[in-house]
Amino acid sequence: MADENDVPALRRTHDLLDVLSRASQPVKASALVEMTGTSRSTLYLLLDALERRKWIEKRADGYMIGVTLFEFGNAYVRHDRLLPTFRREAAAFVLRHNEVVQLAVLDEAQVVYIAREDAPRPVRLVSDLGSRLPAHCCALGKALLAGLGDEAVTALLPPRLEAFTENTLTRRADLLEELASVRKTGLAIEREEAVSGLVCFAAFVGVTPLGRRVAVSSSVPIGRLSTRQEKQIAVSVVAMADRIGRVLYDKPSG
Repeated sequence: MADENDVPALRRTHDLLDVLSRASQPVKASALVEMTGTSRSTLYLLLDALERRKWIEKRADGYMIGVTLFEFGNAYVRHDRLLPTFRREAAAFVLRHNEVVQLAVLDEAQVVYIAREDAPRPVRLVSDLGSRLPAHCCALGKALLAGLGDEAVTALLPPRLEAFTENTLTRRADLLEELASVRKTGLAIEREEAVSGLVCFAAFVGVTPLGRRVAVSSSVPIGRLSTRQEKQIAVSVVAMADRIGRVLYDKPSG
């Protein structure tokens, strides 16, 4: 049932942009009609208006997200001093450990990846900027959920959680038990729960002055992770989150 306060033009625009944002190549207008349920005449008017504002771009016989939306999206990470602080800390982490670093925010029961600092060594990730993962199956999500109380987490998540690998926690009670441990140690660890072959370490940065719940993480292929490296990376991730938080909140060190 449609929301009685919904604005049809905005809903159609949102649906269109949602389709284009998920596509790996330009989408034809005929496919957009079918995927959005918008009439052909209305769709072409909408496409023309969005293209003139560079929200979308036409490529051959299809459409893709435009540069103006890229600019709008980047405004999200320019606030709170979050991005420059993350870049500085993440660059130092990569220099020391030669592993990727990711920054994400909590959006209801999902994490949204908003920044990433890559390392020279390749690693298969699912953290393209703007992509999402259910919070229960990744270390970033666990770090972010641990910043909430059990009552809030229970309200966000169903009793039975979706499995992405054979290692994913699928019972809410098991997740709550793990979150209690994360709160005590300050570290969330996920072993092949979201993607087979990857171990991820994450720590909660905090809630920014604009109300964003933020966490950082590093993902490492399990085949190149020794016990010694695991300890070093875990300690560094927690320390990095603490330093980023201190800058955001103007807290003195020590």
